[in-house]
Amino acid sequence: QAQLVESGGALVQAGDSLRLSCAVSGLTFSNYAMGWFRQAPGKDRACVATITYYGDSIYYTDSVKGRFTIVRDNTKNALYLHMNGLKLEDTAVYYCAAHRTSLRLRTGDAEYWGQGTQVTVSS
Repeated sequence: QAQLVESGGALVQAGDSLRLSCAVSGLTFSNYAMGWFRQAPGKDRACVATITYYGDSIYYTDSVKGRFTIVRDNTKNALYLHMNGLKLEDTAVYYCAAHRTSLRLRTGDAEYWGQGTQVTVSS
């Protein structure tokens, strides 16, 4: 029984930084690509970033390139999203997700999802 638990969401000001965390249990972490998704009001859930086990393949959606960094700590079965220069349009519920194939994550598929954590950016 896999479990993904996000934390770190908060209400922040535009321009601030924030780190989201995802604690993973109940699966073999090395077998999974991991990713972050977000769903903003009035929008579909969208892929933010994905990372393979060794970090040799990393993907970012265009809107976050240069501002967000996805990191995984394989010794802790943890996934992180470092967010800098937050903008109003980054406001969303952020979800951690896992799939054995990173390409499937980018298209919105996941074998496992977390419950999400709210990030709200105000001006």
